[in-house]
Amino acid sequence: MTPLVLALNLALSFASLAALALSLDRHHRDAFLARAPKARARALRLAGWAGIAVSFAAAVAFEGWNFGPVQWIGALTGAALLVVALLSYRPQWLRPAALAALPLALVALPFALKG
Repeated sequence: MTPLVLALNLALSFASLAALALSLDRHHRDAFLARAPKARARALRLAGWAGIAVSFAAAVAFEGWNFGPVQWIGALTGAALLVVALLSYRPQWLRPAALAALPLALVALPFALKG
């Protein structure tokens, strides 16, 4: 298991699960202090599912079919724990944390490609 591939997968999973969480009205209200417009909720839902698919593809591409899905499930689990913790204690921090995870994934990508 390459740590940079795991970091890439974890960052993608976190941003994706955060988008899915923010597409729900209750979590959107907690984070933004306003109701989610239907178009934004739909876009967040689409981005979340697309990010999960990209996360799975990256795990399989870098780690193969033997270990990739295992690493993907582990990254999803860790990311879900982080999303739940932020939603429980600091919901306003979820959006900036998810937006920070995307550049971290882009930084890890070239290093994961080399390894």
